[in-house]
Amino acid sequence: MREHIDCLVVGAGFAGVVMAERLSNAVGKRCVVIDQREHIAGNAHDFVDDAGVLVHAYGPHYFRTNSEMVRDYLSRFTTWHPVDYQIKSYADGQFWSFPINLNTYEEMVGRPATEEEFKSYLEKVRVPIADPANSEEVIISQVGKELYERFFEGYTLKQWKRHPRELDASVCGRIPIRTNRDDRYLREEFQALPADGYTKLFERMLDESPKVEVKLGTSLAEASKRYSWDMLVFTGAIDQYFDECCGPLPYRSLKFERESFTAQQLVEEGREKIAGKTGFWQPAMQVNYPGKEVDFTRIVEIKHATGQVVSGTSISREFPAEVEETYEPYYPVPTPESAEIYRRYKRLADAEKSTVFLGRLATYRYYNMDQVVAMALRKFEQLGIGE
Repeated sequence: MREHIDCLVVGAGFAGVVMAERLSNAVGKRCVVIDQREHIAGNAHDFVDDAGVLVHAYGPHYFRTNSEMVRDYLSRFTTWHPVDYQIKSYADGQFWSFPINLNTYEEMVGRPATEEEFKSYLEKVRVPIADPANSEEVIISQVGKELYERFFEGYTLKQWKRHPRELDASVCGRIPIRTNRDDRYLREEFQALPADGYTKLFERMLDESPKVEVKLGTSLAEASKRYSWDMLVFTGAIDQYFDECCGPLPYRSLKFERESFTAQQLVEEGREKIAGKTGFWQPAMQVNYPGKEVDFTRIVEIKHATGQVVSGTSISREFPAEVEETYEPYYPVPTPESAEIYRRYKRLADAEKSTVFLGRLATYRYYNMDQVVAMALRKFEQLGIGE
């Protein structure tokens, strides 16, 4: 006989664990959280590697938010290390300030310039498009074709295996364009990382939720043999939930090539002091590589952001991949065709009255972490469940 529980939660990332914590601690429901992976925290999972460096397992996760609700909620489980996320782009044989700002323009013209001069330049080169319909149009309407081709076109082709004009404007539109010297990667008011890492944050959420049980290395099919439940919270790929009955949704995936360096190796490579810092391999937390000369899209050295003090360092080269290569869907591909397929699945999901679909994969949207947390908190309130 199957064991009956109040709620089965599929996925131990932000969407699933936030919902489980709320159901457990706010209304006393017994939840079982399952995940096919052997760890909690989903794609935000981090760990200390063999070099002693705290690294992000599935690519960099730059937490930021303008939501006081989200910040207050997560602050119950972590303190924060403030960060101004800064990146560079390596193109045409040099490092450029990125996102595009006044520093980028000065690097392009090779001399000091004013904000007014940069604005005048952009006004001359931008392509007037009142309502950009895709990612190419949203960028050339702001900065023209030269900067678009240098920083966006090649990177997008590698990352998405689609031309920017085939992708929704929101894909490239996520990157700010500035005419001042603000070179922060992100716009949000609160930018920080959990002081002890994401995995520790999740551990505290679960440790403080006594009615939540976690089963790792467990699929929904396996859990169905052991449990019955009143409610299912599903955070996986929505097309997989419905056995691709409306056709497969496209996703992009990632592969990672990690490399670590001792302090001595940094000296031997001539990197003992880079961008005024010691103990780092590259000049910024993230360096984009939009050119065709390499297959990877970026190199991340997360130690720049975590504030961790260790003599060595670790980097991660990030290669875009098909899901078939990794079996891990990362990014929904926002095209008109995929939007139509998702609408069919959304109609089916709406008819599943005892199932809640949460998160990036279950709603087929490119959400940031804070948006996923907010979604879970709002959905819990909307359920109106009492003890």
